[in-house]
Amino acid sequence: MIDLRPVGYVTGLMVALLGLSMLVPMALDLYEGNGHAGVFLEAAIFTVLTGGLVAVACSNAVDGGIGRRQTFILTSGVWAVLPLFGAIPFLRGATDASFTDAYFEAMSGLTTTGSTVFTGLDDLPSGLLLWRSMLQWFGGIGIVVVALAFLPELRVGGMQIFRSEGFDTDGKVLPRAAEIASRISIVYVGLTVACGLAYLVVGMSLFDAINHAMTTIATGGFSTHDDSFTRFAGAGEYVAAVFMILASLPFVRYVQLLAGSSRPLFNDSQIRVFLIILAIAIGAIFLFQLAGGASMANALSSTVFNITSITTGTGYASANYQLWGAFPVAVFFFVGLIGGCAGSTSCSVKVFRYQLLVGAVGNQIRRIHSPHGVFQLKYQGRTAGEDVISSVMSFLTLFVVTLGVVAVLLSATGLDFVTSISGAATAIANVGPGLGPEIGPDGDFGGLNTTAKWILLSAMLVGRLELMVVFVLFTSRFWRA
Repeated sequence: MIDLRPVGYVTGLMVALLGLSMLVPMALDLYEGNGHAGVFLEAAIFTVLTGGLVAVACSNAVDGGIGRRQTFILTSGVWAVLPLFGAIPFLRGATDASFTDAYFEAMSGLTTTGSTVFTGLDDLPSGLLLWRSMLQWFGGIGIVVVALAFLPELRVGGMQIFRSEGFDTDGKVLPRAAEIASRISIVYVGLTVACGLAYLVVGMSLFDAINHAMTTIATGGFSTHDDSFTRFAGAGEYVAAVFMILASLPFVRYVQLLAGSSRPLFNDSQIRVFLIILAIAIGAIFLFQLAGGASMANALSSTVFNITSITTGTGYASANYQLWGAFPVAVFFFVGLIGGCAGSTSCSVKVFRYQLLVGAVGNQIRRIHSPHGVFQLKYQGRTAGEDVISSVMSFLTLFVVTLGVVAVLLSATGLDFVTSISGAATAIANVGPGLGPEIGPDGDFGGLNTTAKWILLSAMLVGRLELMVVFVLFTSRFWRA
């Protein structure tokens, strides 16, 4: 039988820390005197006490360490439990949200999906807007730690190829996570501060700059305004695009850069391919807009910003790109299924998996041509073993199957085809906006039925944790092992 006490201990501590962080938006509301501070105080007390009591109750198992199966449960459990407590300020606060909507918003925040069910953002208390941004910021750094510490050890989705890259902790998961978190935090905070200062320079208010800096570096996409990034068109779009790209690069490269080694950053083929894909998509849509009569300045800024936002999975929008034509809509749909680099805050499939897929197909073609030849697939100078290739192929297959199943389930709730397929894609890839009049860049998810919302928030969780981390918990072999 699996000992769940170590899982409970770590989860309890994280819940308690989440509760303590609620004091920040509470202080902001108290300063503004909008009468909303009491909501965060109540939520903080309840969350800290609950998390603390669970941690104390499970503390007698800390010395036993945490095993492989416990790590699977911990990784999935934390991302399912934290949104429950993160939703409390939405339940008790000015939004007067239902439990479904509150949990949806918190899950969208912590998974950095950026899909929202709320309207009237401009009229919400500042503390509640800040809380939404903080949830995404926490989720951003959390997923980097998961990608660099847990997924390689769990051999999920081909991530084992990055095992021990830049961090040497003898394969011990929790010490590895602690070391990665400490080093990544410096980079993460530094990028957030730099992004916030850049937003101030281009004219954002201090409050908007702080919130958008957090959601930009987290590649989350929550905004403080209903019209998302529309009011910051121009210089703000370029600033956002730069930092969305920086947040989509492997954070381990920044750690190595700070340690005095710049070669890995400039030699990383994943980064080069990501930037090439981004440049091609931007170039194609920019030329398409010019051909349609758009001005060069507006076409360039809106294309750079919106393509970068969707490719990185951030989900900001400064224009309703659905009105640009069928070709741009198709491009936006597919770039959202590419994503950024492994070990970044970006989401979706990730560039390295497509690289390995192309390499594996090329090797198979060569084997057919030369049956007696020996062909080894190399990635970043390392041999990608059969376990890596198999893991990547399994992930890609599961991704497509899951997308199809979610789309069918959404259709069964009464949604139209475009809303169903784009909703499934945006949830699993954690992109944010979908397509169609209801959940497109000008819309929100608040009008969807309750069943559809639960399907989508479940897909957000599964997609953010690379699918297999969650699905393995539903196999009988996992619990019998």
